[in-house]
Amino acid sequence: MSWKRVCATGEINGNAMKKFDVDGVAVLVASLGDGFIALPPLCPHMEEPLEDCGICHEGVLTCTKHLWQWNIRTGEIMGMAEVPLKTYETKQEGDEIFILLEKELTYDYDENTGE
Repeated sequence: MSWKRVCATGEINGNAMKKFDVDGVAVLVASLGDGFIALPPLCPHMEEPLEDCGICHEGVLTCTKHLWQWNIRTGEIMGMAEVPLKTYETKQEGDEIFILLEKELTYDYDENTGE
């Protein structure tokens, strides 16, 4: 396990999300206004790219494709979501964002379809 640099804080606007590659692992970083959260880039429901169909507002991440929602700070389920959101441990040093990357976080979509 080691801390890996993801990006500079200035690369993500307030309440926005942006995808980055960290040692071959796709990571989505969300700016929360007072900090940053890193997570897998695909919705745990139907593999929708959260960079395109995700909205982060007031600490709630919503996938607009099927309206699953989570508390983005804790990963806890909100609304219709059936699977918790996975997140990477994240830290900020100066104007740099880092994640603790042990392995790529993924979801088992066969079991999580909600269908």
